[in-house]
Amino acid sequence: MNRTEPERLDALRVALGDPAEADNPVGNAAALAVDERGEAFVAGERLLDAFGFPAEFVPAHLGGRLTRLDHMIHIARTVGRRDLALAFGYSGSTFIASTNVWTAGSPAQQRAVADLVLGGGRVAAGYHELAHGNDVARAELSARRAGDTLVLDGRKEVISNLARADLLVLYARTGTPLGPRSHSLLLVDLTAATGDTALRLLPRFRSAGMRSVQLGGIEFDGYRLPAGHVLGRFGDGVLTATRAFQVTRTALPAIACAGLDGALREAMSLATSRHLGRGVIADLPQVRRLLVDAFVDLLVCDAFTTVGARALHLLPQQTTIVSSAIKYLVPHLLLRAVRSLSTLLGSTFYVRNGRHGMFQKHLRDLAPAGFGHMAPKASLAMLVPQMQQLVRRGWSTPEPADPLLFRLSHDLPDLRYHQLAMSSNGRDALGGTLLAESDAILAAAAGDAELRRVIGAHLADFAALRRTVADLPAGRNGPLPASSYDLADRYSRLLAASACIGVWRGSDGRSFLGSPQWLTAALSRLTVQYRPGRDVDQRTASLWPELHSRHVAMRTFDLAEHAA
Repeated sequence: MNRTEPERLDALRVALGDPAEADNPVGNAAALAVDERGEAFVAGERLLDAFGFPAEFVPAHLGGRLTRLDHMIHIARTVGRRDLALAFGYSGSTFIASTNVWTAGSPAQQRAVADLVLGGGRVAAGYHELAHGNDVARAELSARRAGDTLVLDGRKEVISNLARADLLVLYARTGTPLGPRSHSLLLVDLTAATGDTALRLLPRFRSAGMRSVQLGGIEFDGYRLPAGHVLGRFGDGVLTATRAFQVTRTALPAIACAGLDGALREAMSLATSRHLGRGVIADLPQVRRLLVDAFVDLLVCDAFTTVGARALHLLPQQTTIVSSAIKYLVPHLLLRAVRSLSTLLGSTFYVRNGRHGMFQKHLRDLAPAGFGHMAPKASLAMLVPQMQQLVRRGWSTPEPADPLLFRLSHDLPDLRYHQLAMSSNGRDALGGTLLAESDAILAAAAGDAELRRVIGAHLADFAALRRTVADLPAGRNGPLPASSYDLADRYSRLLAASACIGVWRGSDGRSFLGSPQWLTAALSRLTVQYRPGRDVDQRTASLWPELHSRHVAMRTFDLAEHAA
């Protein structure tokens, strides 16, 4: 039976049970015990197997359940709020690897990978090498032609689920000199390689966070792979990676929002139960401010990633910009929020078990989740040259996005992976909405002076940013100056602001998301030099009832407000 997204969400939530129950095999106590031992969460994985969780990553036309990326994110967050390491460790590598197959694979390759994943198999992705970090264009693992085979030499050190994978999507250097055609993606059947001495698995890496995720490496020494095992076209590795990363750079930070949701739940639980005098510590204004600020940061991150996920369906030729901005900004905001909440917990923050032991696990798991397959600063570097294109095109004659981008309950067309592009070619519908519809946006905020002020501040910053970018020298070689990263940071925040404003307008004032209070707080939090102003206490007071009611009713703290 094909269940709807709400039905799947409810079924998964029920299957996961009450996380606070001590005898729940997939509850908090079990998750903490597994984390302490650094083992795979076997009980959790068995539950997800029974649910058919991998089908969420396989497109519907191949027999899976992936029709909308935002729906897949909601399903994964249901797991991530309980245990982010389980959500990422169980199938994160399969999602990253298979996205490359949906992007560039032949029909036969897509069918084979879909059948493998739907049958319970795992796919790993081997991109990075420790010597080169995020600079995949310099990856040295090589595959040279030798007759009808490719001879592999080199190593990849940190690959999730490698030892448990059936198939490896491997990024290898297949040409010289370095350039856009110097690398290819290969499909290595690890089940067929058993016993081959030209291939060996390297010892597992230990980590501070995501301790139940199984990280390993692989080394090739003259390993022969049939030449037909190239994913897509020979030499298209950089193109495929650039396109596929737009999907994963958007979805993985979106899923990571579950870590802040879970941490905020722990902080609310402590703040509303720990007594101080005749009340609880949540009665203190400064405590409420911390909690509300984290709530607002979560709404910002969710608005940005949800709009980004919808853009992949609606604007696939422009998402290289928004996905890079998401990959940079969202992990930063998530970690900022959880670290702020840690000051509220005091010495309880260091506790690794017991009632609030999950808090420190959420924080430790969020840190590596923010890096994934590309560090945030590397994403910033990708924005600068595109900003220079935007000055000449998209920002000079801005065009707004289709309003459907911001109407979160409306259906979406299929995700057309083949239309994802390496560059937006100077187009930016998300930022263009803020520029082209500035008068309408200000008019919609006419009834709230503070909201108009913060919108006006972002519009002024966008104007200043455009002038500064226009003055940058074109065609610069070598490392980017620090000021360029600052400009990309400002641009990322403006894109997030545009997403928040779009979600606010798209709600038509019919729900909490249509209220000016959350948007005012969100835009204030997105300013580069955020300082609590005179109105912050008023905003805290206006948003606290929403946060508290969601906590009491066990509803999620994100945009969707599902049952937690």
